[in-house]
Parts: sequence; C-alpha cells; structure tokens
Amino acid sequence: MHTDLSPSFDAIPQAARALALLGALGFLALAVLSVVSVVGRKLAAAPIPGDIELVQMGAAVAASWFFPYCTLRGADLKIDIVPRRWRAGCMHWLDTVASLGIAAFGALVGWRVAVGAWGLYEAGETSMVLGCPLWIPQMLLVPGFVLMGVCGLHRAAGHWQQVCKR
Repeated sequence: MHTDLSPSFDAIPQAARALALLGALGFLALAVLSVVSVVGRKLAAAPIPGDIELVQMGAAVAASWFFPYCTLRGADLKIDIVPRRWRAGCMHWLDTVASLGIAAFGALVGWRVAVGAWGLYEAGETSMVLGCPLWIPQMLLVPGFVLMGVCGLHRAAGHWQQVCKR
C-alpha cells in the first residue's frame, strides 16, 4: 500500500522515477537484443557475439535502477509481516525504523559495490567474449543502491512526520 508521505522536496521522487524509466528502457533494449540474437542465430547462423554477457550485465544494472522507485512506493517486505490491524501511529513508527534499515542497506551495498568496482578497475578484469571492462557495469549499479538509501531516508522522514503528528 502506497501513501505519499514525501516532504515537499520533490527531487528525490523525480530522480527515482527517472532512474526506473531508464531501467525499463534498458530491459526493453535487452529484450530487443535477445530477439535479434535468437533470430540471427536461427536464420543466418549469426548471433550477436557476447549477447549473454550483455544481457547479464544489463539486467543487473536495469534491475538495480528500480530499487529506489520501489522503495518510495513502499513495495518491499519490511513491515508486511506485521498485522495491519495495529494502530496507525505504531505502524508509522515501525515503517520509520524499517525505512531507516533500507537506507542503511542501500548505503552499505552502494559503498561496497563501488569498492568492488574499483578493485575490478585496478585488476583490469574484462568479460570473456566482448572484453568489456567489468568495472563499468558494476559501477552502474551504484546509483541504484545509493538512491535507494536516499529514498529510504525520504520515506523514514515522511513516516516520522506522521508519528510526530499523533
């Protein structure tokens, strides 16, 4: 269930929507790539070289770009295990804590993925078929996780406002 609890600052939801839209376009491009590769393989024995690598890397990036939008929409499992019959104030308090947990998770994973990408850059690791530097798709994961953390803080602030009103 989504309730717009966002404070008046609108840049965070706009950034989350924009990143999700880019993720959707990425998945669309990957679907086209897959179809073209399969058709090329069957009709002309000419698949797109490295199509599997591109789909793997692209899907990871595109999926991570949905995390901030899903966080803002409350589309996660954080409190859904708790009975919704509880008082609204209690639920907002629990949602505040859970949103802070999501914020911490996003920040931690974003940080560690960035550190891992730096390690891949220093090692010069590349994909097997295309020779694509692996640090690039890994670094593209970072904005999704970091913005997910920011969106978690944004939701926590909105829920905390509701707690303070009661």
